[in-house]
Amino acid sequence: MDFRKQQIKTSVVACIIDEQGRTLLTRRCIEPFCSQWVMPGGKIDHGEAILSALHREVVEEVGLEVSVEELIDVYEHIDIGSKGDHYVILYYRCRLTGGELQPNGSECTEARWVTEEELPAMALPPGCRYILGQVFPHLPWGKLSAAIDVAGEVPDQLQMPRS
Repeated sequence: MDFRKQQIKTSVVACIIDEQGRTLLTRRCIEPFCSQWVMPGGKIDHGEAILSALHREVVEEVGLEVSVEELIDVYEHIDIGSKGDHYVILYYRCRLTGGELQPNGSECTEARWVTEEELPAMALPPGCRYILGQVFPHLPWGKLSAAIDVAGEVPDQLQMPRS
């Protein structure tokens, strides 16, 4: 019998696109998704504001400062890894504002700016691929794993009218 407390892990991720239209990807060196390419981000600490967590995680992982432009979408990973973890991840489009690109080595071993043409061929986990498919819908992504919305109640963030 498993007596460990079950919880949902909530994270934030920055989709940083530079002035040349390149996206920052990092190669993870921890689970989940070890050795795959992802965008920088991580968990929201208890009592921490969502955007504060986003800024903190980007600085910790890659040494960069960003400006948040908009929420792209939310993606949910269910039953991940040997512990069957459950993640809810908020993906934000960001613009680079400062810092020097330096992967921290404890969460990611590499960081690189990737052109949009390179993205579909990268080893990306389903959530990252889904979000980049939202940002670059014109690219040949193949079949994307859709965000789970069984009842069809969640509006597509990119189709909602902007105020």
